Amino acid sequence: MELFAKAKTDTGLSREEIKAQLLRSLEGRTLKNVLIIPPDFTRFHSNAGYITNVYYHALHEMGCHVDILPALGTHEPVTREQAATMFGDILFDLFIPHNWRTDVVKLGEIPAEYLEEITEGLWHDPVSVEINRRVMDEKYDLILSIGQVVPHEVVGMANHAKNLFVGVGGSEMINASHMVGAVYGMERMMGKDHTPVRKLFDYALEHFLNARPLLFVLTVTTAPAGDIRTHGLFIGDTRRAFEKAVVLAQEKNIDFVDHGIQKCVVYLDPSEFKTTWLGNKAVYRTRMAIADGGELIVLAPGVTHFGEDLTVDKLIRKYGYHGRLNTLEQFSKPENQDLRDNMGAAAHLIHGSSDGRFTITYAVKNISKAEIEGVGFRAADYDETAKRYDPARLRPGYNTLPDGEEIYFIPNPALGLWIDRGKF
Repeated sequence: MELFAKAKTDTGLSREEIKAQLLRSLEGRTLKNVLIIPPDFTRFHSNAGYITNVYYHALHEMGCHVDILPALGTHEPVTREQAATMFGDILFDLFIPHNWRTDVVKLGEIPAEYLEEITEGLWHDPVSVEINRRVMDEKYDLILSIGQVVPHEVVGMANHAKNLFVGVGGSEMINASHMVGAVYGMERMMGKDHTPVRKLFDYALEHFLNARPLLFVLTVTTAPAGDIRTHGLFIGDTRRAFEKAVVLAQEKNIDFVDHGIQKCVVYLDPSEFKTTWLGNKAVYRTRMAIADGGELIVLAPGVTHFGEDLTVDKLIRKYGYHGRLNTLEQFSKPENQDLRDNMGAAAHLIHGSSDGRFTITYAVKNISKAEIEGVGFRAADYDETAKRYDPARLRPGYNTLPDGEEIYFIPNPALGLWIDRGKF
């Protein structure tokens, strides 16, 4: 099945247009049990909440039992408040938390030879393929994998098979895929298809989930001033839906600047960003646009800790964001088994550093200056910084302040990728 819809104007597809396509995707199907795998609250602006709600009610009216398994990856479970905000009137009890360490089954292994081939010899170990056991439950007549295609620091362009093997995947796949991307180089991949990590996910999908009744429902969105605009909806059971979405996301979600940015200010919505694990999208998505010697200021009023769980939080505090070479050196030491056992955390430490090329300042309310500086960032008081760089007054892109200072403002780093035109 293939259903592709692109908006004719910048305002995006209407809810009625989206709903019509979703209902078409269910036509002719006899369904008793359906599993829906939407993103979690960190992808609020994907419009997957509305899509999930439409599917749930349509399936319920068909007399179908529906389970909802948010693609948490390593994130915290969706709260009752988040579920109501994102997914509407779906009963909270229907949301099943995914535990990436305990809720998975092993499907097989991606051979070392293939990893060596796709990484140009930079990775030499096999990777185990694990996934939430519900995905393999034969009772499901249909599995709806819903999410946003958008530039991503680990895989190049988010979603499709990533929604499964990371979103509801197991620790080894999550850790290994993140580390493969870090070793290969995120700046070689961001905003592109057919990266080594994407090929890893494609291999796993083709070899281990080819018999499952999967249907991918993919969006391309932007959210100027927080208003979600769905520029494209791509529904299909093959890779073609993803490829179509990639082309549109490259058009809508990559912002090219004509020269390196000297000072970039990024705002992190406190309802969405509570950790540097997520907040470092401010680093990932801007690093290809910031000039050597430049400065990144992250306005992070909601950040209260570093990792999404206690284990990762401790690792970030212990090793810090001190650059690719430093992290790889720590990773190679036999005594640092805790870091080797959590390759995803090691990769995150690499991604979250500028390698000394530009400075990173976190302006926070709810975590101490000593803690911020302890992981390798500069620290600033949020209220003082936001008084000068008021996110309510700044417009996206270049701004000139009253004293003549020029800054580049980004209100939500999760929705795009910013690149110096000469670096893509």
